[in-house]
Amino acid sequence: MKVHWFLPTGGDSREVLPTQPDSHRRGPDHSYLAQLAQACDQLGYDAMLTPCGTGCEDAWISTASLVPLTRRIKFLVAFRPALLTPTLAAQMASTYQRMAHGRLLVNIVTGAEDAELARFGVHDPKATRYAQTAEFIQVMRGAWSGEPFDFDGEFFHVNGATTREVPDPVPKIYFGGASDAAETVAAEHVDVYLAWGEPPAMVAERVDRMRRLAAAAGRTLEFGIRFHVIARPTAAEAWSAADALVAAMHPDDIAAAQTDFANTKSVGQKRMAELHRGDRDQLLLHPNVWAGVGLVRGGVGTALVGSYAEVAERMLEYQALGFDEFILSGYPHLEEAYWFGEGVMPILREAGHLPPLDGPSASVFSFR
Repeated sequence: MKVHWFLPTGGDSREVLPTQPDSHRRGPDHSYLAQLAQACDQLGYDAMLTPCGTGCEDAWISTASLVPLTRRIKFLVAFRPALLTPTLAAQMASTYQRMAHGRLLVNIVTGAEDAELARFGVHDPKATRYAQTAEFIQVMRGAWSGEPFDFDGEFFHVNGATTREVPDPVPKIYFGGASDAAETVAAEHVDVYLAWGEPPAMVAERVDRMRRLAAAAGRTLEFGIRFHVIARPTAAEAWSAADALVAAMHPDDIAAAQTDFANTKSVGQKRMAELHRGDRDQLLLHPNVWAGVGLVRGGVGTALVGSYAEVAERMLEYQALGFDEFILSGYPHLEEAYWFGEGVMPILREAGHLPPLDGPSASVFSFR
Protein backbone atom coordinates (compact mmCIF):
# COMPACT_ATOMS: atom_id res chain seq x y z
CA MET A 1 0.00 0.00 0.00
CA LYS A 2 1.13 3.55 -0.75
CA VAL A 3 -0.29 6.53 1.11
CA HIS A 4 0.02 10.02 -0.37
CA TRP A 5 -1.01 13.41 0.99
CA PHE A 6 -2.30 16.58 -0.68
CA LEU A 7 -0.29 19.78 -1.03
CA PRO A 8 -2.82 22.68 -0.75
CA THR A 9 -1.26 25.12 -3.20
CA GLY A 10 -4.55 27.02 -3.27
CA GLY A 11 -4.46 27.67 0.48
CA ASP A 12 -5.63 25.88 3.61
CA SER A 13 -8.19 26.34 6.36
CA ARG A 14 -9.96 24.75 9.31
CA GLU A 15 -13.13 24.94 7.21
CA VAL A 16 -13.92 23.35 3.86
CA LEU A 17 -15.11 26.71 2.53
CA PRO A 18 -14.19 29.62 4.82
CA THR A 19 -17.10 32.03 5.11
CA GLN A 20 -15.36 34.79 7.02
CA PRO A 21 -12.53 36.90 5.58
CA ASP A 22 -10.06 35.75 8.21
CA SER A 23 -11.68 32.48 9.32
CA HIS A 24 -8.74 30.20 10.00
CA ARG A 25 -7.26 30.80 6.55
CA ARG A 26 -3.70 29.94 5.65
CA GLY A 27 -2.30 31.17 2.38
CA PRO A 28 -0.18 28.82 0.28
CA ASP A 29 3.00 30.68 1.12
CA HIS A 30 6.27 28.84 0.82
CA SER A 31 6.89 28.54 4.56
CA TYR A 32 3.56 26.78 5.14
CA LEU A 33 3.92 24.44 2.18
CA ALA A 34 7.44 23.62 3.34
CA GLN A 35 6.20 22.90 6.86
CA LEU A 36 3.60 20.49 5.50
CA ALA A 37 5.99 18.81 3.07
CA GLN A 38 8.59 18.29 5.77
CA ALA A 39 5.98 16.84 8.13
CA CYS A 40 4.79 14.38 5.48
CA ASP A 41 8.38 13.49 4.66
CA GLN A 42 9.06 12.64 8.30
CA LEU A 43 5.76 10.81 8.83
CA GLY A 44 6.45 8.38 5.98
CA TYR A 45 3.95 9.44 3.32
CA ASP A 46 5.03 8.25 -0.11
CA ALA A 47 4.18 11.33 -2.19
CA MET A 48 2.29 14.63 -2.26
CA LEU A 49 -0.31 15.44 -4.91
CA THR A 50 -0.57 18.99 -6.19
CA PRO A 51 -3.66 20.39 -7.89
CA CYS A 52 -3.54 22.48 -11.05
CA GLY A 53 -5.57 25.46 -12.17
CA THR A 54 -5.84 29.20 -11.79
CA GLY A 55 -6.91 28.86 -8.16
CA CYS A 56 -3.55 27.31 -7.23
CA GLU A 57 0.10 28.15 -7.39
CA ASP A 58 1.88 26.41 -10.25
CA ALA A 59 2.50 22.75 -9.42
CA TRP A 60 5.89 22.39 -11.11
CA ILE A 61 7.41 25.46 -9.46
CA SER A 62 5.81 24.90 -6.05
CA THR A 63 6.99 21.33 -5.71
CA ALA A 64 10.44 21.94 -7.18
CA SER A 65 11.00 24.54 -4.48
CA LEU A 66 10.31 21.88 -1.83
CA VAL A 67 12.68 19.23 -3.16
CA PRO A 68 15.80 20.60 -1.37
CA LEU A 69 13.83 20.91 1.89
CA THR A 70 12.76 17.25 1.99
CA ARG A 71 14.60 13.96 2.02
CA ARG A 72 12.57 11.15 0.50
CA ILE A 73 8.98 12.16 -0.29
CA LYS A 74 7.93 12.20 -3.95
CA PHE A 75 5.85 14.88 -5.66
CA LEU A 76 2.87 13.95 -7.83
CA VAL A 77 2.75 16.98 -10.13
CA ALA A 78 -0.54 17.68 -11.89
CA PHE A 79 -0.64 19.45 -15.25
CA ARG A 80 -2.97 19.90 -18.21
CA PRO A 81 -1.72 18.40 -21.50
CA ALA A 82 -3.52 21.05 -23.55
CA LEU A 83 -1.21 23.77 -22.21
CA LEU A 84 2.21 22.56 -23.39
CA THR A 85 3.71 20.32 -26.02
CA PRO A 86 4.43 16.69 -25.13
CA THR A 87 8.15 17.01 -25.88
CA LEU A 88 8.41 20.02 -23.59
CA ALA A 89 6.54 18.11 -20.88
CA ALA A 90 8.94 15.20 -21.34
CA GLN A 91 11.92 17.56 -21.03
CA MET A 92 10.51 19.25 -17.91
CA ALA A 93 9.81 15.90 -16.27
CA SER A 94 13.19 14.49 -17.25
CA THR A 95 15.01 17.50 -15.80
CA TYR A 96 12.88 17.43 -12.65
CA GLN A 97 13.58 13.72 -12.16
CA ARG A 98 17.34 14.26 -12.24
CA MET A 99 17.27 17.36 -10.05
CA ALA A 100 14.98 15.59 -7.55
CA HIS A 101 16.93 12.32 -7.62
CA GLY A 102 13.95 10.29 -8.81
CA ARG A 103 11.17 11.87 -6.75
CA LEU A 104 8.76 12.90 -9.54
CA LEU A 105 5.41 11.34 -10.44
CA VAL A 106 3.09 12.98 -12.99
CA ASN A 107 -0.67 13.41 -12.89
CA ILE A 108 -2.22 14.28 -16.24
CA VAL A 109 -5.46 16.25 -15.88
CA THR A 110 -7.62 16.50 -18.98
CA GLY A 111 -11.03 17.24 -17.49
CA ALA A 112 -12.07 20.69 -16.26
CA GLU A 113 -15.02 23.02 -16.30
CA ASP A 114 -15.37 25.16 -19.43
CA ALA A 115 -14.76 28.40 -17.53
CA GLU A 116 -11.44 27.13 -16.17
CA LEU A 117 -10.28 25.94 -19.58
CA ALA A 118 -11.33 29.24 -21.17
CA ARG A 119 -8.93 31.09 -18.88
CA PHE A 120 -6.13 29.27 -20.68
CA GLY A 121 -7.63 29.78 -24.12
CA VAL A 122 -8.70 26.14 -24.43
CA HIS A 123 -12.10 25.73 -26.09
CA ASP A 124 -11.87 22.24 -27.58
CA PRO A 125 -14.76 19.88 -26.89
CA LYS A 126 -14.27 17.10 -24.37
CA ALA A 127 -13.87 14.30 -26.92
CA THR A 128 -11.13 16.25 -28.68
CA ARG A 129 -9.24 16.92 -25.47
CA TYR A 130 -9.17 13.24 -24.52
CA ALA A 131 -8.12 12.16 -28.01
CA GLN A 132 -5.35 14.77 -27.80
CA THR A 133 -4.32 13.42 -24.39
CA ALA A 134 -3.88 9.93 -25.81
CA GLU A 135 -1.46 11.23 -28.43
CA PHE A 136 0.26 13.49 -25.90
CA ILE A 137 1.13 10.54 -23.66
CA GLN A 138 2.46 8.52 -26.60
CA VAL A 139 4.79 11.34 -27.64
CA MET A 140 5.90 12.04 -24.07
CA ARG A 141 6.74 8.37 -23.51
CA GLY A 142 8.51 8.27 -26.86
CA ALA A 143 10.68 11.24 -25.91
CA TRP A 144 11.67 9.37 -22.73
CA SER A 145 12.66 6.24 -24.67
CA GLY A 146 16.29 7.20 -25.23
CA GLU A 147 15.90 7.13 -29.01
CA PRO A 148 14.65 9.94 -31.30
CA PHE A 149 10.91 9.44 -31.60
CA ASP A 150 8.75 10.30 -34.61
CA PHE A 151 4.99 10.61 -34.42
CA ASP A 152 2.43 11.61 -37.02
CA GLY A 153 -1.01 11.83 -35.43
CA GLU A 154 -4.13 13.92 -35.69
CA PHE A 155 -2.92 16.50 -33.17
CA PHE A 156 0.85 16.10 -32.93
CA HIS A 157 3.44 15.78 -35.71
CA VAL A 158 6.82 15.26 -34.09
CA ASN A 159 10.22 14.44 -35.55
CA GLY A 160 13.01 13.13 -33.35
CA ALA A 161 11.44 13.89 -29.96
CA THR A 162 13.89 13.19 -27.17
CA THR A 163 15.35 14.53 -23.92
CA ARG A 164 18.97 15.08 -22.90
CA GLU A 165 18.87 11.89 -20.81
CA VAL A 166 16.29 9.22 -20.08
CA PRO A 167 14.70 10.05 -16.73
CA ASP A 168 15.60 7.55 -14.02
CA PRO A 169 13.16 6.21 -13.18
CA VAL A 170 10.72 7.08 -15.93
CA PRO A 171 7.93 8.85 -14.00
CA LYS A 172 4.75 6.91 -13.42
CA ILE A 173 1.75 8.49 -15.11
CA TYR A 174 -1.35 8.95 -12.96
CA PHE A 175 -4.69 9.82 -14.54
CA GLY A 176 -8.33 9.96 -13.49
CA GLY A 177 -11.69 10.37 -15.17
CA ALA A 178 -15.10 8.74 -15.09
CA SER A 179 -16.25 9.35 -18.66
CA ASP A 180 -15.99 6.72 -21.39
CA ALA A 181 -13.33 8.79 -23.14
CA ALA A 182 -11.26 9.09 -19.96
CA GLU A 183 -11.49 5.37 -19.24
CA THR A 184 -10.28 4.56 -22.75
CA VAL A 185 -7.23 6.81 -22.37
CA ALA A 186 -6.46 5.29 -18.97
CA ALA A 187 -6.80 1.70 -20.14
CA GLU A 188 -4.53 2.22 -23.14
CA HIS A 189 -1.87 4.63 -21.90
CA VAL A 190 -1.42 5.33 -18.17
CA ASP A 191 0.15 3.51 -15.23
CA VAL A 192 -2.16 4.35 -12.32
CA TYR A 193 -5.88 4.98 -12.75
CA LEU A 194 -7.33 7.28 -10.08
CA ALA A 195 -10.90 7.29 -8.78
CA TRP A 196 -12.62 9.66 -6.38
CA GLY A 197 -13.82 8.01 -3.20
CA GLU A 198 -17.19 6.33 -3.69
CA PRO A 199 -18.86 3.48 -1.78
CA PRO A 200 -17.19 0.11 -2.39
CA ALA A 201 -19.91 -1.26 -4.64
CA MET A 202 -19.63 1.72 -6.99
CA VAL A 203 -15.85 1.70 -7.33
CA ALA A 204 -15.62 -2.10 -7.48
CA GLU A 205 -17.62 -2.03 -10.70
CA ARG A 206 -15.23 0.57 -12.13
CA VAL A 207 -12.14 -1.40 -11.18
CA ASP A 208 -13.55 -4.50 -12.86
CA ARG A 209 -14.40 -2.56 -16.02
CA MET A 210 -11.01 -0.85 -16.16
CA ARG A 211 -9.23 -4.17 -15.77
CA ARG A 212 -11.18 -5.56 -18.70
CA LEU A 213 -10.48 -2.50 -20.86
CA ALA A 214 -6.77 -2.61 -20.03
CA ALA A 215 -6.59 -6.34 -20.73
CA ALA A 216 -8.21 -5.76 -24.12
CA ALA A 217 -5.38 -3.32 -24.85
CA GLY A 218 -2.79 -5.87 -23.70
CA ARG A 219 -2.00 -3.91 -20.54
CA THR A 220 -2.49 -3.97 -16.77
CA LEU A 221 -3.35 -1.02 -14.54
CA GLU A 222 -2.64 -0.04 -10.98
CA PHE A 223 -5.35 1.76 -9.05
CA GLY A 224 -5.45 4.69 -6.67
CA ILE A 225 -8.32 6.32 -4.81
CA ARG A 226 -8.76 9.87 -3.50
CA PHE A 227 -10.38 10.63 -0.12
CA HIS A 228 -10.33 13.26 2.57
CA VAL A 229 -9.81 11.80 6.03
CA ILE A 230 -10.78 12.58 9.62
CA ALA A 231 -9.07 10.07 11.92
CA ARG A 232 -9.01 10.37 15.71
CA PRO A 233 -8.27 8.09 18.68
CA THR A 234 -12.02 7.42 19.04
CA ALA A 235 -14.91 7.38 16.60
CA ALA A 236 -16.76 9.95 18.72
CA GLU A 237 -13.91 12.43 18.34
CA ALA A 238 -13.75 11.88 14.59
CA TRP A 239 -17.48 12.38 14.06
CA SER A 240 -17.43 15.45 16.26
CA ALA A 241 -14.79 16.94 13.95
CA ALA A 242 -16.87 15.99 10.90
CA ASP A 243 -19.95 17.64 12.40
CA ALA A 244 -17.93 20.78 13.05
CA LEU A 245 -16.97 20.98 9.36
CA VAL A 246 -20.62 20.82 8.29
CA ALA A 247 -21.71 23.27 10.99
CA ALA A 248 -19.35 25.85 9.49
CA MET A 249 -20.96 25.55 6.04
CA HIS A 250 -23.40 28.33 5.23
CA PRO A 251 -26.68 27.13 3.63
CA ASP A 252 -26.20 29.61 0.78
CA ASP A 253 -22.81 28.10 0.00
CA ILE A 254 -24.30 24.60 -0.04
CA ALA A 255 -27.09 25.72 -2.38
CA ALA A 256 -24.66 27.50 -4.71
CA ALA A 257 -22.38 24.48 -4.87
CA GLN A 258 -25.23 22.14 -5.67
CA THR A 259 -26.34 24.42 -8.49
CA ASP A 260 -22.83 24.33 -9.93
CA PHE A 261 -22.67 20.55 -9.64
CA ALA A 262 -26.03 20.19 -11.39
CA ASN A 263 -24.66 22.10 -14.38
CA THR A 264 -21.26 20.40 -14.56
CA LYS A 265 -20.11 18.48 -17.62
CA SER A 266 -17.84 16.31 -15.48
CA VAL A 267 -19.10 12.75 -15.10
CA GLY A 268 -17.04 12.32 -11.95
CA GLN A 269 -18.46 15.48 -10.40
CA LYS A 270 -22.00 14.40 -11.20
CA ARG A 271 -21.35 11.08 -9.47
CA MET A 272 -20.01 12.89 -6.41
CA ALA A 273 -23.04 15.20 -6.20
CA GLU A 274 -25.52 12.37 -6.63
CA LEU A 275 -24.15 10.63 -3.56
CA HIS A 276 -25.94 13.09 -1.28
CA ARG A 277 -27.83 15.64 -3.49
CA GLY A 278 -27.11 18.35 -0.95
CA ASP A 279 -29.01 16.59 1.83
CA ARG A 280 -27.23 16.78 5.19
CA ASP A 281 -29.17 13.71 6.33
CA GLN A 282 -27.75 11.48 3.58
CA LEU A 283 -24.04 11.90 4.11
CA LEU A 284 -23.10 8.47 5.51
CA LEU A 285 -22.66 6.31 2.41
CA HIS A 286 -20.98 3.25 3.92
CA PRO A 287 -19.40 2.59 7.31
CA ASN A 288 -16.83 5.37 7.82
CA VAL A 289 -17.41 6.79 4.31
CA TRP A 290 -18.93 10.27 4.61
CA ALA A 291 -19.93 12.76 1.90
CA GLY A 292 -20.04 15.94 3.98
CA VAL A 293 -17.11 17.66 2.29
CA GLY A 294 -18.92 17.43 -1.04
CA LEU A 295 -21.72 19.68 0.17
CA VAL A 296 -19.58 22.64 -0.84
CA ARG A 297 -16.34 21.34 -2.38
CA GLY A 298 -15.87 20.38 -5.98
CA GLY A 299 -13.77 17.38 -6.88
CA VAL A 300 -13.62 14.60 -4.35
CA GLY A 301 -16.25 15.21 -1.69
CA THR A 302 -15.97 12.09 0.44
CA ALA A 303 -13.96 11.37 3.57
CA LEU A 304 -12.94 8.38 5.62
CA VAL A 305 -14.15 9.20 9.14
CA GLY A 306 -13.59 7.18 12.29
CA SER A 307 -11.17 5.95 14.86
CA TYR A 308 -7.64 5.10 13.79
CA ALA A 309 -8.52 1.41 13.72
CA GLU A 310 -11.76 1.99 11.76
CA VAL A 311 -10.05 4.09 9.10
CA ALA A 312 -7.30 1.49 8.72
CA GLU A 313 -9.93 -1.24 8.37
CA ARG A 314 -11.82 0.72 5.73
CA MET A 315 -8.63 1.29 3.73
CA LEU A 316 -7.97 -2.43 3.75
CA GLU A 317 -11.50 -2.97 2.42
CA TYR A 318 -10.71 -0.70 -0.52
CA GLN A 319 -7.34 -2.31 -1.02
CA ALA A 320 -9.09 -5.68 -1.34
CA LEU A 321 -11.01 -4.17 -4.26
CA GLY A 322 -7.74 -3.33 -6.02
CA PHE A 323 -6.72 0.09 -4.70
CA ASP A 324 -3.11 0.01 -3.57
CA GLU A 325 -2.62 3.78 -3.56
CA PHE A 326 -4.52 6.27 -1.38
CA ILE A 327 -4.33 10.03 -1.89
CA LEU A 328 -5.61 11.72 1.26
CA SER A 329 -6.22 15.23 2.53
CA GLY A 330 -7.89 17.02 5.43
CA TYR A 331 -8.83 20.37 6.97
CA PRO A 332 -6.40 21.74 7.83
CA HIS A 333 -3.86 19.63 5.99
CA LEU A 334 -1.00 19.99 8.43
CA GLU A 335 -2.90 18.87 11.51
CA GLU A 336 -4.80 16.13 9.70
CA ALA A 337 -1.54 14.80 8.22
CA TYR A 338 -0.33 14.30 11.80
CA TRP A 339 -3.59 12.76 13.04
CA PHE A 340 -3.47 10.19 10.24
CA GLY A 341 0.30 9.79 10.17
CA GLU A 342 0.65 9.20 13.90
CA GLY A 343 -2.61 7.28 14.35
CA VAL A 344 -3.49 5.22 11.28
CA MET A 345 -0.15 4.69 9.58
CA PRO A 346 1.43 2.87 12.56
CA ILE A 347 -1.48 0.39 12.48
CA LEU A 348 -0.94 -0.25 8.77
CA ARG A 349 2.81 -0.38 9.26
CA GLU A 350 2.67 -2.88 12.11
CA ALA A 351 0.40 -5.10 10.02
CA GLY A 352 2.91 -5.07 7.16
CA HIS A 353 0.87 -2.94 4.74
CA LEU A 354 3.32 -0.02 4.81
CA PRO A 355 7.12 -0.15 4.83
CA PRO A 356 8.90 0.73 8.06
CA LEU A 357 10.07 4.28 8.53
CA ASP A 358 13.64 4.62 7.31
CA GLY A 359 14.48 7.44 9.69
CA PRO A 360 13.50 9.03 13.00
CA SER A 361 9.78 9.07 13.76
CA ALA A 362 8.11 12.40 13.09
CA SER A 363 6.13 12.19 16.32
CA VAL A 364 8.64 14.48 18.03
CA PHE A 365 7.59 17.23 15.63
CA SER A 366 3.88 16.80 16.31
CA PHE A 367 1.68 19.85 16.73
CA ARG A 368 0.12 18.18 19.77
